[in-house]
Parts: sequence; C-alpha cells; structure tokens
Amino acid sequence: MATPTTDQANAPTGPLTMYTTTWCGFCRRLKSQLARDGIEMVEVDIERDPAAADFVMSVNGGNQTVPTVVIDTPEAGRHVLTNPSAKEVKRLLGV
Repeated sequence: MATPTTDQANAPTGPLTMYTTTWCGFCRRLKSQLARDGIEMVEVDIERDPAAADFVMSVNGGNQTVPTVVIDTPEAGRHVLTNPSAKEVKRLLGV
C-alpha cells in the first residue's frame, strides 16, 4: 500500500499526519510499522515544504525533529507527538 504524500503543510489531512525527511530511519521504521497494521497517513517532507518545517520547529522547541506526528480524532482531539512508538500512535487512533 502506498503512503499518500503531500508538500503542503496546510493541506487537508486525515486523522494521521507524519512530518518526515527522506533520510530519517526513525520515520521509515514508524511508517513501516503502521503500514503493516493498515494504518494510512498523510506524509509531509519538511525538506520540501518550508511551512511544514516551520510547523515542526514550532512544536519541537525550534528543532526540526522527525518524525513529528499529528493525530486528529473526534474522540481524542489533537495530539502532536515527536518520535512516537507505533504502539502510542495506535492507542491514540483507537486501533
């Protein structure tokens, strides 16, 4: 299953948005773990999208730390996580 990607930080997103870079091993691992469980996400490469990089820095003390994950659900509200485990993401998504 291909992971949808976008270069627009403010583009409409699903319940899970992952801010990444192409070279980030932690990002690749988390994407792989979530894909195994059929969890879809919108992926935003912060090196290709300056607005996304600004967002990541705004929630990570000025650092471009990836993966930064945003989960929006009606039940749990909005959560912004830095380098979360797959288990933590799945818990917040209710899966």
